[in-house]
Amino acid sequence: MLQNWTDEFSRDFRQKTFTFKHRLNETQLFTDEALIDLIGKHPSHLTDVCTMGPMHDTQYPGKLLTGDFRDLTPEEIFAAAKKGSVWINLRRAMNVHPEYEEVLDKMYGGIAEKTGKKPFNANGGILITSPVARTPYHFDKTETILWHIRGPKRIFFYPVTPKFIPDSAYERAVLDMLEDDLPYDAGFDKDATIFDLAEGEAVTWPLSSPHRVENKGFCVSVTTEFSSKESALKNAAMIANATMRHKMGLNPTWTDASPIGRALQSSFGLVLKKTGMAKKIEKDDYVVFKLSMDAPGNIERIDPFIRDF
Repeated sequence: MLQNWTDEFSRDFRQKTFTFKHRLNETQLFTDEALIDLIGKHPSHLTDVCTMGPMHDTQYPGKLLTGDFRDLTPEEIFAAAKKGSVWINLRRAMNVHPEYEEVLDKMYGGIAEKTGKKPFNANGGILITSPVARTPYHFDKTETILWHIRGPKRIFFYPVTPKFIPDSAYERAVLDMLEDDLPYDAGFDKDATIFDLAEGEAVTWPLSSPHRVENKGFCVSVTTEFSSKESALKNAAMIANATMRHKMGLNPTWTDASPIGRALQSSFGLVLKKTGMAKKIEKDDYVVFKLSMDAPGNIERIDPFIRDF
């Protein structure tokens, strides 16, 4: 599945941001027909149909809002993504369905072979997103690769520093399974590294790198993630720091901590997770619109309700 992987890529993997070419678009699993069939058989509880919130929000512009898609056929859902204001994530689709899982195994088997590492236990979702879709400013809690397949897509990466990803924002996200958005300032863009992804191109980046995405047309991508020792220890440290901050009134820091300090934070966080003592943010996922073929952008606003499907 890898076309142009080099020894330099093996050295830089998970350390630097770079693009490489892949062959996912040759599998015939991402055509209109294949994706409509996939939407029809994918479990509803693993299907997210969203639209973008207001762009004038001062801290979280374009935050994704959850929608109800159950009244539409797979063909209509796909049509809404092609022409409306819709962002679809078929979570774990690359794991749930055997024909896609076979491809995922080849993707990461290839990386493992090239890098000399043992196979990665990766999860993969499929993004089907409209021409106006945006993914808001956020970070990923695990090691992530975006494999782009169809359409023009632009992605902005920002430095992993407290200005762009404060410890407090990271701590909040690791305690909230529904949250990975970060506070955004348009002034950040002057420090961004921008990639215009072509079809058949993937991009990989260092752990915790803040980023956001803009579509320039209808797009289909695969997003894959896996946990590493580094991501597990960093997330555990952030859980420890969040607990110390909110329950003990302390002001810990990951950014300025020494290697020994970070190790102690991680150890404390692992204990908190194992004992269930970590502070958790309990938050319901509210559905705020219904997908409709008759509404502008296919978005019909409704009275919010807690997602139960």
